[in-house]
Amino acid sequence: MSTDLRPIFILSLPRTGSTLTQRVLAAHKDIIATVAEPHILLYYLSLWKEKGTYSTHSHLWNAMACQDFCESLPDGVDDYFAELRAFTLRLYARAAKGDAKYFVDKTGRHDQIPQEIINLFPHGKFIFLWRNPLSVVSSILKTWGGGRWNLWHWEIDLFEGLDQLIAAYEKHKTRACAVRYEDLVSGSEEEWQRVFAYLELPFDAKVLSRFVDVQLEGRIRDPTMGQYQALSQAPLEKWKLVLANPIRKAWCRGYLRWIGKERLAVMGYDLDELLAELDALPFSLRYAGSDMWRMPFGIAYKILEFRIMKQKLQALLAGKRIYVHT
Repeated sequence: MSTDLRPIFILSLPRTGSTLTQRVLAAHKDIIATVAEPHILLYYLSLWKEKGTYSTHSHLWNAMACQDFCESLPDGVDDYFAELRAFTLRLYARAAKGDAKYFVDKTGRHDQIPQEIINLFPHGKFIFLWRNPLSVVSSILKTWGGGRWNLWHWEIDLFEGLDQLIAAYEKHKTRACAVRYEDLVSGSEEEWQRVFAYLELPFDAKVLSRFVDVQLEGRIRDPTMGQYQALSQAPLEKWKLVLANPIRKAWCRGYLRWIGKERLAVMGYDLDELLAELDALPFSLRYAGSDMWRMPFGIAYKILEFRIMKQKLQALLAGKRIYVHT
């Protein structure tokens, strides 16, 4: 078990090519170690956030009690984070099962805690992966909705997640490497060379074909992992077929304007160019019928949290007690 393993974190929104990036990195002889999505840090670092997590044991009280406990430690919260860092690195090393120099952690909801992750690992490597927001929206709809509107499940990533990723990159850009998905699949090796130079590893062009042999097992993984057997630009234009109806175009205009010119520029995109591409799409009514009821349903779903209501109803019907989530 390696004692000097260094973590690599791929920080991105969902559907940005993070699994592709993870597999290419894992194909390098000096990395090797990764799993589908560890999700180790998400709970332990979210413990400090007093809002946004609900459970029957009262997450708010948990956070408050943990904060109070840390005040009794010799070095306060620094002791907690030192132990969490050591604990996480030991688990990464055990999962590595060899002499790998790096462990790649690609966990989907890390877009909620990028700042905390960077602070926790002063010697870590951080790859910020951007993708055209229109492609991200389209890919979410296709991958997890079969093309139907389902963004209420992912707005936490599209809005709060993106906001936190950009803020964390701006603050720590001297310690991080930012790259666009479009450049990684362009057919040029230049961006991959830059990524491996940042990781202080020799670039081996064979990883760009060998990555197909890297299989990521687990229940939480990219369902489209085996779709492409080589780097491909085919996904770059697919959003134009998915977002062409006037309802979706209106939503996307609002989303692009919410991101704004300055933040899009940080990501490597131009607001006016994206708006022009969106406006140039030919008129289509594909998905418009279902959008007219699924969008309002999404608003109701966010307010009423039907998933929790369903679980409570099932418990009642089974003769069980139900409890309050705080």
